[in-house]
Amino acid sequence: MWRIVLNKIGYSALVLWGVATLVFFLFTLLPGDPAKMMLDQREDPELLAAIRAKYGLDQPVSVQYGYFINDLSPISWHSKQSTNYTWVEKYSVVELFSMADGVVALKFPYLRESFQKEGKSVASVIAETLPNTMILAVVSIFIAMLIGLFIGILSALRPGSFFDQMATVLGTLGMSLPSFFTAIIFAWIFGFVLSEFTGLSMTGNLIEYDPYGEFQYISLKNLILPALTLGIRPLGVIIQLSRSSMLEVLKEDYIRTARAKGLSLSKIVWKHALKNALNPVITAASGWFASMLAGAVFVEYIFGWNGLGKQIVEALNQLDVPIVMGAVLVIALMFVVVNIIVDITYTWLDPRIRRRKA
Repeated sequence: MWRIVLNKIGYSALVLWGVATLVFFLFTLLPGDPAKMMLDQREDPELLAAIRAKYGLDQPVSVQYGYFINDLSPISWHSKQSTNYTWVEKYSVVELFSMADGVVALKFPYLRESFQKEGKSVASVIAETLPNTMILAVVSIFIAMLIGLFIGILSALRPGSFFDQMATVLGTLGMSLPSFFTAIIFAWIFGFVLSEFTGLSMTGNLIEYDPYGEFQYISLKNLILPALTLGIRPLGVIIQLSRSSMLEVLKEDYIRTARAKGLSLSKIVWKHALKNALNPVITAASGWFASMLAGAVFVEYIFGWNGLGKQIVEALNQLDVPIVMGAVLVIALMFVVVNIIVDITYTWLDPRIRRRKA
């Protein structure tokens, strides 16, 4: 088991390095001067030169890339002659060893500072918005899993019935509707036209202020529309996968043996068939959960949900490149973490996978 986990972590580290490299060169080759972006396009030669020197923008691209990877790496080198030596005191966890001209430190990845939010680190900006996106994604995938498994299993138990046909239509419709279109329709119908009956609004955050701005309170009703909107597409996928997977499992020999022994249908389904039918569903759910962090951009922006997706849109409008780069890297990290968890879950659910990988 541990060898499987370590191999997956090593592979994931290479994936993250590739994503970081792609992100760096993509944004480095974009037209525009980052120093001018930080000064709101002002032409001040002295300030521009100072900013370029501070952030290494006056160095060749290869040197800038080395600085960038060094900032992101948990184990990094810091020269005592350069300004980044102060980062050791601020971000390091353990100073591994010191040399004549620098130190090697174990630190948290440094995502640098925002261009537009003066003195504010990208990590702090992401930390303020990522929990809201995580809450939205967790609630959305929970709704999709709960409803999707229930409909898919009932549909598999009654193939060809009216319920089965309606489930197929619902699954196809859910997979076909883009999130931004569903968000606009839901916001207009339930947050505007029927707002008097639903009590829902078109926009809102999890944390709201009272009319006088004196105290905060949690408004769970603002979570309903964006969570339902974000969960519709994975709901359609889970319905189709759980139905087809359950149909295949119900044809297995051990299921026929269980039926021959006189076990009830509910016991056969929940104790024997469901566990083996969950693998493709877990794959879909995990993939959709990770993609929700990226796909939530449009949903959060339309509903005014203060999450990472909305922050990315605002950063793009303000040309705040470090926040966009940091958000992309965090989303990539979430994909990697989710994949590792799924692999471990697979190994637990199906011992055949453990024996094959061992």
